[in-house]
Amino acid sequence: MDLITIGVLGIIVLLFSLFILRLPVGFAMAIIGYLGFGYVINFKAASSMLADECWKVFSSYGLTVIPLFILMGQICFYAGVNKRLYETAYHWFGHIKGGLVHATILACAGFAAICGSNTATAATMSTVALPEMQKFKYHPLLSTASVAVGATLGVVIPPSVVLIIIGLQTGQSIAVLFWASFIPGVLLTIFFMLAVGLFCHFRPDFAPAAAKSSWKERFISLKGSIEMLVLFGLVMTGLLAGFFTPSQAGGVGAFLALIIAVLRKQLSFRNFILALEDTLKVTSMIMVIILGAIIFGRFLAVTRLPYELAVSVSSWHMPSYLIMLGVALIYIIGGAVMDALALLIITIPIFFPLATSLGYSPIWFAVFITIVTTLGAVTPPVGINTFIVASMAKDVSMKTIFKGILLFMPCYLVLLFCLLFWPELGTLGSVLLSK
Repeated sequence: MDLITIGVLGIIVLLFSLFILRLPVGFAMAIIGYLGFGYVINFKAASSMLADECWKVFSSYGLTVIPLFILMGQICFYAGVNKRLYETAYHWFGHIKGGLVHATILACAGFAAICGSNTATAATMSTVALPEMQKFKYHPLLSTASVAVGATLGVVIPPSVVLIIIGLQTGQSIAVLFWASFIPGVLLTIFFMLAVGLFCHFRPDFAPAAAKSSWKERFISLKGSIEMLVLFGLVMTGLLAGFFTPSQAGGVGAFLALIIAVLRKQLSFRNFILALEDTLKVTSMIMVIILGAIIFGRFLAVTRLPYELAVSVSSWHMPSYLIMLGVALIYIIGGAVMDALALLIITIPIFFPLATSLGYSPIWFAVFITIVTTLGAVTPPVGINTFIVASMAKDVSMKTIFKGILLFMPCYLVLLFCLLFWPELGTLGSVLLSK
């Protein structure tokens, strides 16, 4: 059996173990990667590789950036930052038709900028925004969908756990990736709001206007958001100016978030312990997935499957953008049937060499794939964000939520086409950083 066939069989067995046997993705990748590596080389070498990678992953200083940024987001969550951000957006935009949806999307964007996780954003904004929109008789199709898609901004707007993982896997600067994704993240937010405005123009009964706030109330509401803007600004400016590394930025961000929460007297000791527990759970899950992906990636490397695929595809006589559209389609379909983060970690060793062989910038590829990955969080049947929102809105069916998400799908597609035909959008932030 040739090496390429072994690599393909390894991927098939992995998918079988995930969908049929329901093995946790990290363990599935590690087991199949170990067995495949042992079959291709020998099991003594595989055991040595396993021990070496376990030590590298769990003793890596670079990976400390993950729990630190997660801790920052968890502290902000338990300190009620999401509520203050929503109140600010509500006072400024609630009086227009669809205003509460605009407020929800902006609050999601703001919370994403300090959280970096779409699941955390979905859970927190559901508890805050859904009751308010229900009170003002917003149609559940629009209200639930806006929370689900707004939460996907958590993996686009920096800091983002997905961008951190891509940076670690591809050896790129996390600070550069953060700044490169900022402009696409803002554009996606704007596209969402334009879609809401257009929809409400034709169906105003779905989103009636709320009471208009006075200018005094609007400016007073800004007090609840200023410290978060300061927190985001300090973390990102510190990275930009080189005052600290990404890991140090995460530490500084978590510390400042804790100080702000304590000074505002909005973080009890019990909630602080809960923030630590949630950080530990999420970090452990991500670390196991990363370890499994590295071991599986080592197996694919010895089969030469990623290299041969990149060489083969780059020799096709077709425009590179069509090839990347095919890659995006694979991610969209794959994200619809399995966890988007797991899919990303599995496929980066295959598609990253392919994209660079086609002449695309590694930075652009990271931003492009991050946008595509966000779709996996809202597309059926897995769509983790939709399940989180459905669990909060128990009287709304999954069918209704998915139907509402269709309203926002063109926003993702327009942004992806913009990135394909104007690649500068995916690297402009990093260019400005270098200047």
